Amino acid sequence: MIAANVQDFRGQAQRRLPRFLFDYIDGGSYAERTLGKNTEDFERLALRQRVLRDVSRIDLSTELLGTKAAMPLALAPVGLAGMFARRGEVQAARAAKAAGVPFCLSTVSGCSLAEVGAALQAPFWFQLYMIKDRGFMREVLQRAQEEGCTALLFTVDLAVPGARYRDVRAGLTGSGLNIALRRAWQIASRPHWLWDVGVCGRPHSFGNLAARVPGASRIGDFWKWVGSNFDASVTWKELDWIRQSWKGPLVIKGILDVEDAREAAALGADGIVVSNHGGRQLDGALSGVRALPPIAEAVGDKLTLLMDGGVRSGLDVVRALALGARGVLIGRAWAYALAADGERGVARMLQILRQEMHVAMALTGHRTIGELDTSALAL
Repeated sequence: MIAANVQDFRGQAQRRLPRFLFDYIDGGSYAERTLGKNTEDFERLALRQRVLRDVSRIDLSTELLGTKAAMPLALAPVGLAGMFARRGEVQAARAAKAAGVPFCLSTVSGCSLAEVGAALQAPFWFQLYMIKDRGFMREVLQRAQEEGCTALLFTVDLAVPGARYRDVRAGLTGSGLNIALRRAWQIASRPHWLWDVGVCGRPHSFGNLAARVPGASRIGDFWKWVGSNFDASVTWKELDWIRQSWKGPLVIKGILDVEDAREAAALGADGIVVSNHGGRQLDGALSGVRALPPIAEAVGDKLTLLMDGGVRSGLDVVRALALGARGVLIGRAWAYALAADGERGVARMLQILRQEMHVAMALTGHRTIGELDTSALAL
């Protein structure tokens, strides 16, 4: 079946991936209520249809953090993406480059900065988790700049990992014989994935952390390492430390509160991402799209305002921009597409989002991204 929308890619990914990997992409924390709100709150926003406007020429292009973008979106950092398809981050980055949109590599990617940089031969972004070993962090930031990363997204909403029950049930977290056998059975039931990723996709490691993560190829052991090595003592003063090692745009990812947004702006952040980590951290928190309007009102003219969480269509992108975002990050959408059909899947997904945006712009009577505001919504 040819995928017609992001939901179709989700179904294809579910059929192709071992359950523990699909549930990792698809799931959220605790009862997954915030995960559900991320999409539900978008669906509640009605677009205001207008007619008899000259929309013969629609321009979706913009600039995000100094990078020209063919449309106002970027591929968000997604951990473990190298396990969704053979050398997954490289395939996704190539699709993003071809579509003219930024790609952001996760700290916990399967492919290293060097591998993505060599394959892409073009600028990309990097996402930073703060680890206790500051010397190692300094090395990672230096490598990111050497490989051509032009923007740094500092994720601040993972002081401690959220409880993700699906990961426990499917066997992604934990270790021991029973869990290993459960994962082995799931892998054996997906022969295409077993050959494409399990056999041909080696090495299986966390590329940027491989030198510092004991047993980096063992997923259960890796999550134990995350729990003991991610730094829960990080405060706003760390922005000064990062600035000493990073010279490009610095974006704070994981802001939901207006006061935190004001703090980021006051301390000189170049941008923020309004985000609840895809509903994977604090269940019961606001959705990104609900948190966006007051943050846009408070700091929207002081920095580059991005958002993520629940974006499943080009219509959602238009809704987010109408509420004050400069652009959006998409995570699950490209992860589903990558798992479904590799680079071709991500390219197809981006083409679908572009067409959906074009239609939404035309039928709300807007010709350029800069024209979008709340007049596009029936509030």
